[in-house]
Amino acid sequence: MAEIVFGFGVSHGPLLVTPPAEWHLRAEWDRRQRHYFRGGTYSFDELARLRRGENFAAEITLAAKTARFKRCRRCIGELGDALRAAEPDVLVVVGDDQREWIMAELQPAFTVFHGESVTNLAFDAARARRDPSIAHRMRATAGPGRDQVYPVESVLAVHVIEQVVAAGFDVAASASQPRGVDGPRQLGHAWGFVYRQLLADRPKPLVPVLVNTFYPPNRPSPKRCYELGLAIGRAIRSWNGAKRVAIGGSGGLSHFVIDEPFDRELLAALERRDADYLVGLDDVYFRAGTSEVKNWLVVAGALAETQLTMRVLDYVPCYRSEAGTGCAMGFAAWSPAAEARLR
Repeated sequence: MAEIVFGFGVSHGPLLVTPPAEWHLRAEWDRRQRHYFRGGTYSFDELARLRRGENFAAEITLAAKTARFKRCRRCIGELGDALRAAEPDVLVVVGDDQREWIMAELQPAFTVFHGESVTNLAFDAARARRDPSIAHRMRATAGPGRDQVYPVESVLAVHVIEQVVAAGFDVAASASQPRGVDGPRQLGHAWGFVYRQLLADRPKPLVPVLVNTFYPPNRPSPKRCYELGLAIGRAIRSWNGAKRVAIGGSGGLSHFVIDEPFDRELLAALERRDADYLVGLDDVYFRAGTSEVKNWLVVAGALAETQLTMRVLDYVPCYRSEAGTGCAMGFAAWSPAAEARLR
């Protein structure tokens, strides 16, 4: 039978590859948006007034941003080392597609890809240089210098689909990479980030699990995401492939408005395996980029019935404006208890 040998949660975002001296370019984008924060919706100026007592001026100095950038890069290296050391045969990656594969004409709540391979299209560096907001730097974290084809563990993917359907989850099954007018659509950055940043372009056979965290009206609840994870974990362990499997969640934590109390409470609940807290989270917090935390909830469910222990490598709130906008970066690993204690 298959064995789940490792788990991880990792943030992704353009700040992870953007020099800190340029983070203010993304803050200019923030100033033009309306932002979700603790159940409310605010203009940038309204948000700045609401949070004026939190002294974000000290958080957005170049020195502060540089120190946090270095912490993030160190964690990416450490998490990548731990993932490779676990020597998985298969990698199950849970992420949210942001109109990369799946478009508005048909948006499932959950999708599992079971084709033979996926293509990660080359990063368009010229386009990134033309974007004043640095948004396309996200592709630099996920897109290779040239097209790369990644194998998919399709037998396991089909098994997962069959088992979670039997458990009451009507997941969508995708058999081929969607195509646009110019060819294959881009593999979502949630998956490309893991392959480029953690695996350093040395791919393992993949099973992509796509969660609709962003787009109404059918965003699944935190409870439903955790329970899907339970079903996925049971499906993996019942597979007779006799292979070592790692599972990870890509995305989060709170953004585009950083909410440190929310993040820290969430990470503590994940560490102590507090399922009641996780399934009881109010969906009002899961808007905009913070919704990607649901990918971590799927992973937490998948690992809930294993002996793996979670350790937070670091939590790094990367602020980029006086209103507290930015991206809170989280890095965590689930590994055997003895290994977790040694680190």
